[in-house]
Amino acid sequence: MQSLPPLDSSYGLSRTAVEEFQRHGFLHLPGVASPEEVAAYRPHIEGVVNDVVARQDPRKRREGYGALFTQVTNLWRRSEEVRRFVFARRFARIAAELMGVDGVRLYHDQALFKPAAGKGTPWHQDQFYWPLETNNTVTMWMPLRDLTRDMGTMLFASGTHREGPLVSMAISDEADQILGRIVEERRYALESYDVAAGDATFHYGWTLHSTHPNRASAPREVMTVIYFADGARIVEPDNDYRRVDMEAFHPGQKPGELAASPLNPLLYSTTAG
Repeated sequence: MQSLPPLDSSYGLSRTAVEEFQRHGFLHLPGVASPEEVAAYRPHIEGVVNDVVARQDPRKRREGYGALFTQVTNLWRRSEEVRRFVFARRFARIAAELMGVDGVRLYHDQALFKPAAGKGTPWHQDQFYWPLETNNTVTMWMPLRDLTRDMGTMLFASGTHREGPLVSMAISDEADQILGRIVEERRYALESYDVAAGDATFHYGWTLHSTHPNRASAPREVMTVIYFADGARIVEPDNDYRRVDMEAFHPGQKPGELAASPLNPLLYSTTAG
């Protein structure tokens, strides 16, 4: 395997940043990965996505959430180079420090490539899908190329992570309309960012968010990694989506057990050195 940057060094997260994250439920951090580091890993991430797309049946109709972007999950199982990116100690340590926990495990990674002129992603809360009994879950969203707000960047509703589930609905146009009304009625402060390649946003699982449309002529390329606190247990699924996720990302496990299948490796721990 070719030499790649190790991504093990500390980012140097400030206490102020942690407090901001815990207050608002999201945070933008510049330069989580350097331009050189992103340039080294981007071809491997793009290569996996392109390979998956090439293997798909072009006649297969894509609807709903799947029509919003090319979505590939658990790239780390397809490429040793991408595994090194997903397992990066630097990224996992930031996630642990933002949540104030001793260690984090991988839930899954996901490449989200929104096509040119792609629609915005509707309002939603990620944790609706996750069968975990903890609220200490966080997603890192990292662009592989520089993005402005008109290229499909994230839009967050401040403080919504403290509300729990706002609607018991999967991502959809109907849910988007209902959540949009909630945002207006409760007057949540909204925030979005221009982001450079290697910047990252982090958000809690219950943080309400959407994305702007991609009005550019090129795809919006983003890599995400989802973390949860070490020691969390699997909860009895209360919807079909959580049941599917339990089977996919905690194979062979049952509700009540520690969420620690081979697909959920420990990526950072203060006690593990």
